[in-house]
Amino acid sequence: MGIVVPSWAIWIFGTYVFPEPTQVRLVNGSSRCSGRIEVHHNQRWGTVCDDGWDLADAEVVCRQLGCGTAVSAPGKARFGQGHGPVWLDEVNCMGTEGAITECSLKRWGDHNCKHDEDASVVCSGMCPPFSTGELRLVNGPNRCAGRVEVLHEEQWGTVCDNDWGMEHAKVVCQQLGCGTPIYAPGWARFGRGYDPIWLEKVTCSGMESALSECRVQSWGQHSCHHGEDASVVCTDPMAVQLVNGPSRCAGRVEVLEQRQWGTVCDDNWDMRDANVVCWQLGCGVAVAAPGSAHFGRGSGPIWLSEVNCTGTEDSLSKCRARPKGVTGCHHGEDASVVLWVLTVQELNGLVRLVNGSNHCSGRVEVLHNQRWGSVCDDGWDLNDAEVVCRQLGCGTAIWASSAARFGQGYEPIWLDDVNCTGSEAALSECRARPWGLSKCNHGEDAGVVSIEGKDLL
Repeated sequence: MGIVVPSWAIWIFGTYVFPEPTQVRLVNGSSRCSGRIEVHHNQRWGTVCDDGWDLADAEVVCRQLGCGTAVSAPGKARFGQGHGPVWLDEVNCMGTEGAITECSLKRWGDHNCKHDEDASVVCSGMCPPFSTGELRLVNGPNRCAGRVEVLHEEQWGTVCDNDWGMEHAKVVCQQLGCGTPIYAPGWARFGRGYDPIWLEKVTCSGMESALSECRVQSWGQHSCHHGEDASVVCTDPMAVQLVNGPSRCAGRVEVLEQRQWGTVCDDNWDMRDANVVCWQLGCGVAVAAPGSAHFGRGSGPIWLSEVNCTGTEDSLSKCRARPKGVTGCHHGEDASVVLWVLTVQELNGLVRLVNGSNHCSGRVEVLHNQRWGSVCDDGWDLNDAEVVCRQLGCGTAIWASSAARFGQGYEPIWLDDVNCTGSEAALSECRARPWGLSKCNHGEDAGVVSIEGKDLL
């Protein structure tokens, strides 16, 4: 297979030199996937002028950041005016480039703009990492696409893209239950990792059931940098979008199947289903789950009916439903969602219960620094469980489980020595050790069963 050389590679003394791709970030938005676009040049962050700025340009930024697809490309400093240099003007992307610097553009710093013309981007967002315990994909638009990370010595790290190909992607997709591989990109297509680079020159036949069964060099020995992090894109799950609403976080639910967008029937559609859509789009929490084509009738196929989510899934494709395309519905029954976009400060301290029989029973997880993590069972009792149940609107607590009764978590252990009086409105109001400081392991993860989740007992 031939090598595709990026346009930013430089030919020096008979060989290609690959400089570090230009860093890009979005600032002043509700998440890292929306905001004013800034690029790093000459050791300074600067803005991009909105002259000619459109969705094709925004699509490249979203791809470079691993933030899904572009929703809008606002100009006129929609997310506030920058203060540094205006680095780029008249950016002209096809929409297929891997980085904004691969697009046609004027020379760095050459512009006739002011900061009230700063360009912005709103992307569809990303999902939380999907993990099997030793392998996960991160920063992708869904659980089956993203940067490959492996767990070694209790620390997540990346895989170098040297010799990385479709055989490796086939193993990763199979291990994660994600269908067949579509693409095995390198060059940090879904963003650069920050932790160790654990593997280089992995050798897979494609028949292995797990990446750990492939031949590898010694863990941690490599000649790579994070600009060479390997990624994978698999066929599953379906993408989700909200259309015809006042913002990207409200509208008619549409899912992508067989390369065609279609709607979801409102049979059994409720807030638990809406919350899964909310999480998949990175939109905060669900406010309403209207049916009856509240945001207008769709025109494509009706892909899903009788969706039945517990509310803890990370994508709509993981919820129970009738077979795709098998419905007795018409477009007057199209399902919709209204989501409440939260700031990072508001997101911190959110609580959920996972691995239980419903959203009112399971392992306690809290959101902090945009990552879900568990709670240690040291001192965990009914007073603490009562606060969780109140916060989730689940009635009275009837059990405060310990010793990972609902399975072990994979992410950080955020809270330890929680000590609630039982009258607090949220778990974050209770006394506890500082966030992330614990002396526990995931075999001590705390759980809760409320009166509305008692069918587990």
